[in-house]
Amino acid sequence: MEDNDNTTNKDYYKVLEVDYDATEEKIRLNYRRLALKWHPDKHKGDAAVTTKFQEINEAYKVLSDPAKRLDYDLSGIYEIDKYTLREYLTRFKGMILTCNGLGISHTSLW
Repeated sequence: MEDNDNTTNKDYYKVLEVDYDATEEKIRLNYRRLALKWHPDKHKGDAAVTTKFQEINEAYKVLSDPAKRLDYDLSGIYEIDKYTLREYLTRFKGMILTCNGLGISHTSLW
């Protein structure tokens, strides 16, 4: 159960280096790229690499399953304060564009 507490503190989108509105295809491609890069067989005996590889697999298990991804999106930690403005705008562009596309104005309704 300790792992369960730890997983909620990770930004899986950041682990897989994808935007929050990434397609399943983009998530799969980045997972494959990172899994090959961080595979323990390429870095024999390095515990940090094994940990990174397990983190990548964990992130992919959640983001590749639509039901788990939705659940994570509703309860996940995004670590917004750790992004630069450029990273923030890039990662959240889908959400920003959706709000503007829906005609949500920035004026107060009250």
